[in-house]
Amino acid sequence: MTRKDNVKKREILDKTIPVIENFIQQAGLVLVEVDFVKESGHWFLRIFIYSVERPITHNDCENLTNNLDGYLNELIDIPYYLEVSSPGADRKLKTTFEYNIFRGKKVEIKLKKELENGIKVFIARLLDYSDESGLEVQVLSHDNNDILVLDKSIISSVKLKPEFNF
Repeated sequence: MTRKDNVKKREILDKTIPVIENFIQQAGLVLVEVDFVKESGHWFLRIFIYSVERPITHNDCENLTNNLDGYLNELIDIPYYLEVSSPGADRKLKTTFEYNIFRGKKVEIKLKKELENGIKVFIARLLDYSDESGLEVQVLSHDNNDILVLDKSIISSVKLKPEFNF
């Protein structure tokens, strides 16, 4: 929130998220994240959607944008740009919810310090996550397919790694 613009970001998100969630659920999709940010003097409402069954299409984003547009304009009384997209093939995972919906996906893990074997960055399959036990992954390398449980305190970042099926 900036005093200059007197925009209450949290209030706008609190008003819009229930409406957004309703439309996304009706479309059979999953809401990953909603953000309302100011960049280069313009406000952006960014909505990231996901489907467990299939890839998100341009039509999914366009349909959601068209369906939401009028409702959101009634709730947001300042000029803004609406952006609806998939989380992206290389999205950085931020929340327990994201760890859960992307379970089974390939991820790149960066640690704050090296493991005993000297590795600090590696590719793995995301198996499970909980705030108590941490991140459970299966290392994906030619000589090592170990299952590791990493405490969240040693993790610098976890990012989706694109998988292409030809």
